[in-house]
Amino acid sequence: MATRRRVAGPVLRRVVAVVVGLAFLGPFWWVLVTSLARTGDVYKFPPSLLPHWHWANYARAWAAAPWVRLFGNTVLIALCTVVLAVVTSVLAGYAFGVLRFRGRTALFTVVLAVMMVPQTVLLIPDYVIAQTIDWLDSYWIQIIPFGGSVFGIFLVRQFFAGLPAELFDAAELDGAGRLRTLWSIGVPLVRPAVIIVALNVFMGSWNAFVWPFIMTSSTSVQPVEVGLATFYGAEGTDWTGLSAAVTFTTIPVLAIFLALQRHFVTGAYSAAGGLK
Repeated sequence: MATRRRVAGPVLRRVVAVVVGLAFLGPFWWVLVTSLARTGDVYKFPPSLLPHWHWANYARAWAAAPWVRLFGNTVLIALCTVVLAVVTSVLAGYAFGVLRFRGRTALFTVVLAVMMVPQTVLLIPDYVIAQTIDWLDSYWIQIIPFGGSVFGIFLVRQFFAGLPAELFDAAELDGAGRLRTLWSIGVPLVRPAVIIVALNVFMGSWNAFVWPFIMTSSTSVQPVEVGLATFYGAEGTDWTGLSAAVTFTTIPVLAIFLALQRHFVTGAYSAAGGLK
């Protein structure tokens, strides 16, 4: 009986893992099937779960918007946002986790309070500010506001707070300055947190839609997510074209995630240990 339980436990976990995996893959498969369907087949019931290989949808979707330019904009915006967010997260996390100064706890509480404010509430004031400083329809308005990640600051701070203070005291006794200590000792030790912050900010920047849709008006600076709005019109939504566009705009970020999956998992486990 005990042997059966030991065997049934791992088998049950694998079955549950497969079911959960299929549940998450279901929407991706449905988008792929829709992208290869004929327009009239989209509204059929019951729907077909097998693709019809209608590749003309991809040609039509590619011709609907300047995707090369939109991809270039998205990569530029995402990379600049990641660099800026990582730098600010490391600097602020080091200050809150290692340095001792008056009002540190109160200031950190204020930073965390920013996470409680719904971003939708700030859209109109942000638009007015962007218009005042002439940042509308520019790269700046899509990069600078997201260059500071509250989640990143919190996560890096937790990592630094879990490190022995003797490491930084020894570096100070050896004559190393704050920035040298941070770069030579701090950053290598919090690398898992930096990886998580970078991936989180990159995914958020790549998938951003509402903010650039409101703040920009020309394809010269818009990202791919705004380009997807091309398929929404007064006469209805081109579901097959939209699904095709979603498929080829998702592939790059999916490839990046799969390539960095090992680092993401390692960072997540390290973060869980650092938060205990």
